[in-house]
Amino acid sequence: QVQLVESGGGLVQAGGSLRLSCAASGRTFSNYDMGWYRQAPGKEREFVAALSWSGGSTYYADSVKGRFTISRDNAKNTVYLQMNSLKPEDTARYYCNAPDGSENPVFDTWGQGTQVTVSS
Repeated sequence: QVQLVESGGGLVQAGGSLRLSCAASGRTFSNYDMGWYRQAPGKEREFVAALSWSGGSTYYADSVKGRFTISRDNAKNTVYLQMNSLKPEDTARYYCNAPDGSENPVFDTWGQGTQVTVSS
């Protein structure tokens, strides 16, 4: 069973930056495209970014394009999300998972997530 552990969240002012990490275990990490999702209070979880298993292709939600960068280190079974120019609307709990071709998560289990709060 896959285990996902997210970290790196925190409180930051608008315009600031954070780098999130997600350590995966229980599966052959390098076999999967990986991605980030987020859920704000009172809203459904939404797709944020995805990265192919090789790291050669990326895809972003329009709301974060140009500000967020997803990357991975297959040797460490870890995926990252560099978030720059943060906005209050980025406030949410962030999770990692493996997106399919339609941005839907492949893994049934989720980690605890990491909270990102952006103050105005």
